[in-house]
Amino acid sequence: MRVSLQEQRDASYDILIAPGLFQQLDELLKRHCPAAAYALISDSHVGKLYGEPLAAQLEQAGVTVRLLTFPAGEWNKTRDTWASLSDRMLAAQLGRDCAVIALGGGVVSDVGGFVAATYLRGVPLVQAPTSLLAMIDSSIGGKTGVDVAAGKNLLGAFHQPCLVIADLDALGSLSSVQLSAGLAEAVKHGAIADAEYFGFLERQYAEIFGKHAPALERLVRGSVEIKAAIVALDEREAGRRAILNFGHTVGHAIEATSKYEALHGEAVAIGMVYEARLAESLGIAAAGTASRIAAVLERLNLPIERPDASRVDDLIEAMRSDKKVRAGELRVAIPRAIGTPYGNDQDGWTVAVDEDLMRQILVNT
Repeated sequence: MRVSLQEQRDASYDILIAPGLFQQLDELLKRHCPAAAYALISDSHVGKLYGEPLAAQLEQAGVTVRLLTFPAGEWNKTRDTWASLSDRMLAAQLGRDCAVIALGGGVVSDVGGFVAATYLRGVPLVQAPTSLLAMIDSSIGGKTGVDVAAGKNLLGAFHQPCLVIADLDALGSLSSVQLSAGLAEAVKHGAIADAEYFGFLERQYAEIFGKHAPALERLVRGSVEIKAAIVALDEREAGRRAILNFGHTVGHAIEATSKYEALHGEAVAIGMVYEARLAESLGIAAAGTASRIAAVLERLNLPIERPDASRVDDLIEAMRSDKKVRAGELRVAIPRAIGTPYGNDQDGWTVAVDEDLMRQILVNT
């Protein structure tokens, strides 16, 4: 006997990018994600800044909402946080006719999304990113999850949102450190998919740090268009979507071994430089690719060398738990040139890397 399941679904969703969108939140929810009640999930920082005013705004509009917060920080992106949030939703008797709003940065996007993916076997999700990194990366594409002792994002699910609300006004409250961290993902997008966009980052970094509205809107729209196009072709990372992991093999290892003292964007910046050097050593990327990536990262106030306290053996060990490992082999996503990724649909979009070569790159460059 066979259970015949032929999935046919339309999981398309809108990504709204404009200033002032949070002021329209009740109308946007009604139009894109109607629900009997909403769990507004945020962290302790964003919850105070945006969560409490938005919850009050929704209640005033007659929307049933529960604000649920957890302590801020990557080190709180855990199973315990996921369980606590889920238990509080159960205690509030939120049913399958509820929805989750993930309001915050990348950690909130991942944890809130994972709660939505698993609560009562899945409820609708709205992503409301407040950091640059969340706007251009973690809120788009449906990846959700938590970190565990063995590594980053090793427990999770694909769960696409109904809507992404990127209110550009939220970037006004972002610190320069957090802005830089988000810019690492923008550099990644340019490096693997769009040379012109990469050039924009090289030329207009001063306007971006000055938070000039036209530069910020071009920054967010450019990255969102790149990531959305890749995700639309490969929702569950069976192929081309793997190129979005450029910088993340080394980057995730740096995050894990630093006990998450390194911000995600900072770790990815370092990872891109080492992985671009790897691409050059393999003869895949042209000479100078890594130095050009390093130069723009330095302009964006990002680190380009691994922390002094990091140990190569520990980094290699962390990489062995990377989700791209196949048959015990490290696999890395790399550029062939600025704006062009390595790989193809037939042979795959990552390259196998010998541990000894990776060790050499980490030690000698």
